[in-house]
Amino acid sequence: MNFKEVVSQRRAVNFFDPGKGVPDSLINEMIELAAKAPSSFNLQPWSLIIVKDPEDKQRLRKLAWDQPKVSEAPVVFIVLGDRDAWKQGHFFVEKNFKEMVNSGIMNENQHDWFLNACKTIYGGNDEKKQAFACKNAGFFAMALMFAGKSLGLDTHPMDGFDHDGVRNAFNIADNFWIPLLLAVGHFDAQKTLQPPKWRKTVDEIVIRTY
Repeated sequence: MNFKEVVSQRRAVNFFDPGKGVPDSLINEMIELAAKAPSSFNLQPWSLIIVKDPEDKQRLRKLAWDQPKVSEAPVVFIVLGDRDAWKQGHFFVEKNFKEMVNSGIMNENQHDWFLNACKTIYGGNDEKKQAFACKNAGFFAMALMFAGKSLGLDTHPMDGFDHDGVRNAFNIADNFWIPLLLAVGHFDAQKTLQPPKWRKTVDEIVIRTY
C-alpha cells in the first residue's frame, strides 16, 4: 500500500469487530512507525497509555460519552502530550541533546543554548507549553493513524471525553495533556461503512499566495 492509498483509504470508523484482536507485535510496529513523526527540536513530547483490558475499556467508555467503539475496539490509545518536555533536566530533553552530540548535529558547548532555545520557544508561558504538547502529539497521532492503515488496521480518533475524569481514572500526571483517544482494531464488516466525508478544495484552503 503506497502513501496515496494509505491517505485515501484511512477512515475514522465507528464500528469495530470485537472478536478480531490485534496482536502486540502489530501494535508495537504501528507505534515504531509513528515514532518517526517530526517533532520540535526532536523532543518527541508524546506518550501513550494502551488500554486493552475489557474492564478498563468499560471504565474509559463511561468517561468518553459512552461511545461503544471504546469498548468494542480491541485496543484504545490514550494519547498524551508532555507540556514539560522542553525543560532542563527532563530525561528525554537531556537524552535528545546527548544523541544530537553523538550524531554530530551539536557539540557539548551548545548545551546552554539548546536549553534556552527550548525554554524560549516552547516554555515561555502556559499557552506555549500547551501548544507545544498538542502540536507534537497531534503529529504523532496522525502518524499512528497512517501507520495503522498501512498495517491493515482501522482507527478512530476521539476528543469527546471527560479530560479530568480520564486523568484521574488512569493516574495521569499533571504535566500531560490528553489531546485525544484513539480506538484501534478492524472495521466490523457486518456494518455499513459510511461514504467519505467532504474535504475542502485547494482553493478553499489557500487564503492567499505571495
